[in-house]
Amino acid sequence: MACFIVSGVEAIVVTAVKKVEEKKEAKAAEAGVETEVKIPLSRKLKWLTNMLWGGVILLAFEHVWHGEVVAWFPFLTAMSDPGDTAEMLHEMATVGVAMAALITAVWIVMCIAADAIVKRPAKKAAKAAEL
Repeated sequence: MACFIVSGVEAIVVTAVKKVEEKKEAKAAEAGVETEVKIPLSRKLKWLTNMLWGGVILLAFEHVWHGEVVAWFPFLTAMSDPGDTAEMLHEMATVGVAMAALITAVWIVMCIAADAIVKRPAKKAAKAAEL
């Protein structure tokens, strides 16, 4: 019914964090701080926001399609009946949190894999320099 709201809230928070991180990285670049070759955190956060917003949009469309989200107040049909509201909150707490956690876990695995791939050429170069 409203499980996409949990991912939407996470997407809003991560988008704000991404903007702050982009400003930090821009200041570091202006100061001429050199860092090792790696994927910037702002880019990784962009991956997460894209995954979250994509899921939110698809789920919101699906809920509109099934008539669970409407264009008039209270917007969520489950909010018009107290019994349905309790069911909606339970769904948000179980399904919504599980989906948001799964998306975040997949993102963490993606970041670990991407970091390993980026570091691979540096390790090969270091080994070649030793020989």
